[in-house]
Amino acid sequence: MNVRLRLFASYAEAFWRDEILLELPPGATAGDALAAIRSRPGAERLPPKPMLAVNQRYAKADAALTEGDEVALIPPVAGG
Repeated sequence: MNVRLRLFASYAEAFWRDEILLELPPGATAGDALAAIRSRPGAERLPPKPMLAVNQRYAKADAALTEGDEVALIPPVAGG
């Protein structure tokens, strides 16, 4: 199945793009999408457990994915 991985702020800078199209096996999870990019250049800048969202809702790594889903890696936000 195909899913779209969205990247923002420092994560987009690390991968030099704001989205990556991934082909994952049926039954894959949001954590599987994260694992699929761990071997790519720039992945060393990701924390061990970044915050995830699936279809614009916060999700845990075990959230099931379906064809066409959007997985987002949410970078840490600082403010004052």
